[in-house]
Amino acid sequence: MTERTTFFDTRIEFLKGVGPQRAELLNKELNIFTYGDLIQYYPFRYDDRTRFHTISELDESLPAAQVRGRLRDWYFEGEGPKKRMVGTFTDGTGTMNLVWFQGLTWLEKNLRRNGEYIAYGKPQPFGGQFSIVHPEMDNISPDTEIPRGFYPVYSLTEKLRKRHLDSKAIGTIMRNLLEGAYPHIRETLPDSLVQQFRLVSKRDALWNIHLPQNQAWLVQAQRRLKFEELFYNQLRLIKNKLLQKNENPGQVFRNTGLVTAFYKDHLPFDLTNAQKRVLKEIHADFVSGKQMNRLLQGDVGSGKTIVAFIAMLMALSNGAQACMMAPTEILADQHYEGLKLFADVLGLNIGILTGSTTTKRRRVLHEELQTGKMQIIVGTHALLEDTVQFQNLGLCIIDEQHRFGVAQRAKMWAKNEETPPHILVMTATPIPRTLAMTLYGNLDISIIDELPAGRKPIKTVHKFDKHRSEVFGFMRQQIELGRQVYVVYPLIEESEKLDYKDLMDGFESIQRAFPRPKYEVGILHGRMLPYEKDDEMKRFQKRETHIMVATTVIEVGVNVPNASVMVIESAERFGLAQLHQLRGRVGRGADQSYCVLMTGYKLSKDTRTRIETMVKTNNGFEIADVDLQLRGPGDLTGTQQSGVMDLMIADLAKDGAILTVARESAQKILDDDPHLVLPQHAPIRNHLDALRKEETNWSRIS
Repeated sequence: MTERTTFFDTRIEFLKGVGPQRAELLNKELNIFTYGDLIQYYPFRYDDRTRFHTISELDESLPAAQVRGRLRDWYFEGEGPKKRMVGTFTDGTGTMNLVWFQGLTWLEKNLRRNGEYIAYGKPQPFGGQFSIVHPEMDNISPDTEIPRGFYPVYSLTEKLRKRHLDSKAIGTIMRNLLEGAYPHIRETLPDSLVQQFRLVSKRDALWNIHLPQNQAWLVQAQRRLKFEELFYNQLRLIKNKLLQKNENPGQVFRNTGLVTAFYKDHLPFDLTNAQKRVLKEIHADFVSGKQMNRLLQGDVGSGKTIVAFIAMLMALSNGAQACMMAPTEILADQHYEGLKLFADVLGLNIGILTGSTTTKRRRVLHEELQTGKMQIIVGTHALLEDTVQFQNLGLCIIDEQHRFGVAQRAKMWAKNEETPPHILVMTATPIPRTLAMTLYGNLDISIIDELPAGRKPIKTVHKFDKHRSEVFGFMRQQIELGRQVYVVYPLIEESEKLDYKDLMDGFESIQRAFPRPKYEVGILHGRMLPYEKDDEMKRFQKRETHIMVATTVIEVGVNVPNASVMVIESAERFGLAQLHQLRGRVGRGADQSYCVLMTGYKLSKDTRTRIETMVKTNNGFEIADVDLQLRGPGDLTGTQQSGVMDLMIADLAKDGAILTVARESAQKILDDDPHLVLPQHAPIRNHLDALRKEETNWSRIS
């Protein structure tokens, strides 16, 4: 924000217009304690009061309108909670209604019949004329100052409004603060950046974010403050990354003997260019002498597992061991089965450790890991146990990394006391670039952005419920060709009973449409016991069932290359990321695969966008970008990623271009001056020192 002078540490009760009682409210309701907190409490939108509309000009597309006229009269309608007061308002070009549901006694006492007012609010058509519900009313008298300009609107609580601390009152308090603060506001960015990007000064930005002189000044103030916020966010992430790299040496893996042997004699297919590029990036980390901390992003089916295996071979060629950790037993089993095929042909010893591993087998695993006899271990959280010790763990791979916390990663580092293992975290959940830069800005990022040769893109279609018989016909045709089908129903916890009924009704109607003995239909849902789920999945894998009716329990995990049709019922009830994950269950073999999205007719605008996006593209990153636009970063990352949600003015869904430039600028400054000792970087040093001083209060910034 500003250089931390005593001025910005001043408690807000000393500000004109606040006082002890209002200060206590602002402390409790908005977490605002000092002048520094208040000046950073930015408006979330602005009321455009720069022009007046006549009633004849009103249009329902207007977000809000300001009309000057006379309140002719008013009357009451309805009873009890539906009681409302309706005013007749006219300006010579037409008549409109003003409607109030609350504060009716106060309004009747204070409004003047035939008085002149400015009414402001959202115009809505009703009964052949426009009306505004709960308009803001400004009384006009000869000495009234007519409101013109952009008026800030702040996020407020009900308690604040009841105590008359509305946006207007906050705006007045803010003006008092800005007038006193202006000389104390210091520049927080180097001159070079301010000039390069033609940014307004910090003083002008803070003034115009709260009290914009006009639209152009508002845009410049927002641009300046967004750039600054993202610049410091990225600067701190990049500094942490440099610190981590410089402080943590990594084992050097120069020998690639096993990799060469595997490429020459056993690699069953050609790697894609994207896989080769990622392996080069990993190899560069391994020979750098610094610890690798890399995120590998790749869509479902893009071939991350083979890249992980080749990375393991690089470690094994140099006498180190490797482990792979997955969030569920199903995934761990699947990785183990896939990697064992490759490990066996190279004569490598690979094991698996999960919650189901017997005590007898555990003893053998523990001993073989400690002596170095076992080179690769795959497992779940069970790998984190203190009893699991390695002779020389050199590489730790974490799959679906968003399911594991930083503390768990740290526990894996501690498994090698001499040199922490290299860390490769993998995810099949595509993360939009802007989000990845912010969430994982302290990791190096590799992306596999092409599918292996021979994989055909999944064809996705949208069908309404009335097309069900057509969809059943298509399923029969695919089963005749020897394929298998998933039919997925939503299961949302709040209404589990209702959704369970949906699933059972669907299962029964599919059994009727696909009768035995010609067809076998299986069912899979969260209420079944683990062994029942396993039995159903195994039958499906062995092709003993033709159709698997399931809830989203099949979203992550099982690989059935012969399943080529995914029918998603009530697709409107799923988010984009979930639809994409579900679709990824098919398309794993060489046959053409299909995804059918079934919906009702009533679809919201956002739902239509989701369905159209799924039909249009298979690209997970494109889908993730649309998801970010629709849902915002908070919903995508979950609350544990609080650092993202703490951005106070920047919006990752909209400000990707500013974020990219801010990151590049931060990177360049740290490349030239890693310790920020040059005189021109004094504003950055001062600002970072100020942030450290009040880490708790100021953590909202980054």
